[in-house]
Amino acid sequence: MHDGSGRIVVQNLTKQFGPVTAVQNLSFAVEPGSVTGFLGPNGAGKTTTLRMLLGLVKPTAGTATINGRPHDQLGNPARVVGSVLENEGFHPKRTARNHLLVYAAAIGVPDQRADEVLGLVGLSSAAHRKAGDFSLGMRQRLALATALLGDPQVLVLDEPANGLDPEGIAWLRTFLRSYASGGRTVLVSSHLLAEVEQTIDQVVIISRGQTMYHGRVDQLRGSQQARVIVLPGDGAKLATALKEAGAPDVQPMPDGWLTVAGATARQVGDLALQQGVPIYGLREETADLEKLFFQLTAGQFSAQPPQQPGWGPPPPQQQQVQYQQQQQQQQQWGGQR
Repeated sequence: MHDGSGRIVVQNLTKQFGPVTAVQNLSFAVEPGSVTGFLGPNGAGKTTTLRMLLGLVKPTAGTATINGRPHDQLGNPARVVGSVLENEGFHPKRTARNHLLVYAAAIGVPDQRADEVLGLVGLSSAAHRKAGDFSLGMRQRLALATALLGDPQVLVLDEPANGLDPEGIAWLRTFLRSYASGGRTVLVSSHLLAEVEQTIDQVVIISRGQTMYHGRVDQLRGSQQARVIVLPGDGAKLATALKEAGAPDVQPMPDGWLTVAGATARQVGDLALQQGVPIYGLREETADLEKLFFQLTAGQFSAQPPQQPGWGPPPPQQQQVQYQQQQQQQQQWGGQR
C-alpha cells in the first residue's frame, strides 16, 4: 500500500509523442502542508506532466508518484488524490447535485458528501440547477467540488482560476491555503502568474518540458538583487562614490537618473548626504514573480533568425547555469573595492 506521506515526486520524467518531446527529464517534489505552483508558458509541458502523474498518459521514461506509488497502485485513487484537468465533464441536463451523486456512488462515499462539497465551493444555492446552464466560473467550482468528494489528501488542479471573477479568485486563494494548512498537498498549474503569486509557497517553473527552477517563492525573489532608482543633482559624483563603496552595478538612465543594483534606498540616500549630492527622486524596486518567470522561460516560442547564432535566448540548460551563477555571484553592499 502507499506510504501515506502525501508527497508528489516526479523523477527524470520524459514523454515523447513521435518526434515531439513534450517533457524532458523533469524532476521535482511537492511537499504536504503547502501550495505549490506548477508554472510555465502554454505548451511548456504542464498538462502532459499532470496527466502522467494521474495515470492518464504513460511516460516514455522516468516516474511520477503520489504517496510513493504510481496512480494506478493507490487502491481507491479518488480517496487519495482529487484532480481537475478540465471543467467540461458534466452532462448538460444533469443538476449539479445529481452530477456529484453519480461520482459519490462510484467512489463509495455517502450521498451527504455531495451537499458538503457544494457548500465548500459556494454552490449550495445552485445545487438543483442544470450544469449546462452554468457559467465558466461555476463549472470550475463544480469541477473542484467533484475533486473534493473523496476528501483527498492530495489536490491537483490545472488552471483552476480560469473563468473566475476577482471575488472567485480571492475565494480560491483562501480555500487552497486553508486546505494545505491542514497538512495536505496542493499542486496548482497556471500560466497566469498574477493569479497564483499570492497563493503559492513553493514553485516549479518549467520551459520546453524542463525544470528551470524548483524551490520556495521567497527564495526565488530573494535571489534577485534589489534595485534603487535615484535622481541625483550630480550623477557622476554619486556614481563614483557608489562604486567606491562597493555597489556591484551602477548604470545611467535617461534624464539624469541612475539605477543601483544590490543596495537599499537608505544606503544610497546616506551616501549621497555624505557626499553632499542633493537627491530629487529615490525609490527602491524588488523583483516580482512575473519578471522572474519571464527571465526563466524567455524565448520558448521566440523565432530565432537563422545564421545569427548570437541572437535569441540561451538553451534551457544554459539558462539554468546562468541563473545559478547569478545567485552565487551576488555581492553584498560594502564588499571588497
